[in-house]
Amino acid sequence: MGHQMFTYNEKTSEAIFAYCRKRLAMDPVPLDYGSLDPSALPDLAGLINPEGSNPEEILNLFTERLAEAVVSADSPGFLAFIPNAPTKNSLLFDMVVACSGLNGTSWLESAGAVLAENQALEFLSHRAGLPKGSGGAFVSGGSMGNLSGLTVGRDVGRTRRPNVAPHELRFAISSDAHSSIGKALHVIGIEPLLVPTNNHRFTRENLEAALAGDPRPDTVIGVVATSGTTNAGIIDDLEGLGNYAREHELWFHVDGAYGGAAIMSKTYQSALSGIRHADSFVVDPHKWLFAPLDCAALIYRDPTTARKIIAQQASYLDVLHPDDEHYEWNPSDFAFHLSRRPRGLPFWYSLVTNGVTAYETAVQAAIDLAQATEKMINEMEHVEMVRPASLSIVLYRRKGWGEKEYLSWSQKLLREQIAFVTPSKWEGESVARFAFLHPDTSEDLVREILESMRD
Repeated sequence: MGHQMFTYNEKTSEAIFAYCRKRLAMDPVPLDYGSLDPSALPDLAGLINPEGSNPEEILNLFTERLAEAVVSADSPGFLAFIPNAPTKNSLLFDMVVACSGLNGTSWLESAGAVLAENQALEFLSHRAGLPKGSGGAFVSGGSMGNLSGLTVGRDVGRTRRPNVAPHELRFAISSDAHSSIGKALHVIGIEPLLVPTNNHRFTRENLEAALAGDPRPDTVIGVVATSGTTNAGIIDDLEGLGNYAREHELWFHVDGAYGGAAIMSKTYQSALSGIRHADSFVVDPHKWLFAPLDCAALIYRDPTTARKIIAQQASYLDVLHPDDEHYEWNPSDFAFHLSRRPRGLPFWYSLVTNGVTAYETAVQAAIDLAQATEKMINEMEHVEMVRPASLSIVLYRRKGWGEKEYLSWSQKLLREQIAFVTPSKWEGESVARFAFLHPDTSEDLVREILESMRD
């Protein structure tokens, strides 16, 4: 008989399977509360002890006390930040991955999983217009994808600017770039050239003007554009910026962590066509492509260059890196990770089983709802749009309200289990914000939320 920790326990397994079945069967998924008050949570003191605790009792503690204090990001009423709405099939296959003990580090260890993940990456690459042969790996999120892609861009830029001191090199970004872009540049020792924009959209004209007025334009080695900002859904001038980068041998990185999923939408096909110029591109299936957390796709135009720069080397890893002629695909070679779960498999399974059309209609549903919401707001007297809806983001204001009123209203909505909507800031002003993602979020719910602001 094996070690007790590795022995199958049917009673515990059935209890956990029963809970999973209950969660999967929820339609719609409830919000749950999400308590900010530590005193309302259970005391966990003594649970970690030499003898261990009863598994069923601890499961009950989780399901009845801990899980109830977590807002369910896959609820149709979760309209804050960027929601997470995994399909039922992706959740089920995430259980398969967890129960299979898969290590998605290398081709040697997990060729079958890597093959399937690469099919999903190839699909995303093709939809984005990137050339055949593009590829990369699934990483934990957009922040990790941005850090890895910009690191490769930095090293490529150094070879292109050998006469510029490494600490003087810069990437051109806009002030609306995601916070992870600035943090990534800080980590890799690269300064940003912050480019002023017109109405928050980063364009080729903005870039050219900034470089024309800069004393050292030769120190700029790359450009970072966003295909859908998190706060407002704004799509940068991908075509113009991408063309400029190509013309001047600059690394072009596109952060599409949220909005890049609109490559599945006919509405935004032309606005996103400039992604085809990208040297590195990030899009998160765990956002608007309906995969479980944590799953982001990092794709390089030239994965061979990326691998040579970022792959880890060690004597015990030599077996993973035969000569290039016989090289097989190791996901660990394309980002700052080594050991990794094959986090792209649940997305792959959902995409294969649900079909491309289902994904297209689900993504489009959020875009259509944003447009319908803008029309709804324009017909009401107590609210007004802050700026036009873009992608699936709606920024609006309740006339006469400040931060205090927005926060009180937001907490009341959650307390009454109507919706989870949190305020944001726009040009220093507190405003309301919808982030639509779940295709089952209804216009009736949106109208109820807007009407609740009359009080």
